[in-house]
Amino acid sequence: MGMKIVILCGGLGTRLREETEYRPKPMVEIGGKPILWHIMKNYAHFGFEEFILCLGYKGRIIKDFFYNYEVVNNDFTVELGSDNKIEIHRKHDELGWRITLAETGEKAMTGSRVSKVARYIDSDDFMLTYGDGLADIDLQELERFHASHGKIGTVTGVIPPSRFGSLDIEGRQVTRFSEKPRIEDDFVSGGFFIFKREFLDYLSDEDDCILEKGPLDRLAADGELVAFLHEGFWQCMDTYRDYQFLNEMWNSQNYPWKMWD
Repeated sequence: MGMKIVILCGGLGTRLREETEYRPKPMVEIGGKPILWHIMKNYAHFGFEEFILCLGYKGRIIKDFFYNYEVVNNDFTVELGSDNKIEIHRKHDELGWRITLAETGEKAMTGSRVSKVARYIDSDDFMLTYGDGLADIDLQELERFHASHGKIGTVTGVIPPSRFGSLDIEGRQVTRFSEKPRIEDDFVSGGFFIFKREFLDYLSDEDDCILEKGPLDRLAADGELVAFLHEGFWQCMDTYRDYQFLNEMWNSQNYPWKMWD
């Protein structure tokens, strides 16, 4: 039983409306591949290949992408008149990925989406991230760090180019998780969490359960949230400018998040 990777893929992506009017944000492409694919490639590079995708807005597009993955990403031979027998000539490297695609509702908030996929999380610990963030994190080192401290949760702290929920950290213990704007050079939440299964008890499947505003703050208040500090590359694709920036990086072959060969 491998570590499950939960990826939040259901948001509306309203600040990237130029791209998300017709597709969910995790399917917006960098270098011709969805940003979701880039995220999953990095997890797989470190040996984590069991994914649970929390779908919402235009989730069918993500379902179609993976359902048709083999024929779209490989050569194949089809024999007509024989029940459309297809012979796949495999040439992609995404072998062994196990992906559960779960509808979690159009209007559900982040905490609710995680709660709604609890039945698919059968590992003692699980990873959680957003479907729009890229980083050059050593995910095996993150797993080792999480195992070393024995607390319920680990959040990756990053120094980002923009403003996100800030972390108050004493040593590595997270004492407060808040949505306030950061002070320059503060670490903030970059996603890339690991939790013990008991974190699910902090969540509710009611649509208004927001991961970042209630559950994580309570976890920090209970002394059960620790920060893994990452000073390398991190960038989310929140706006059209971010989309352009990441594609410019890819096109210039300057892509520090690409950990795979």
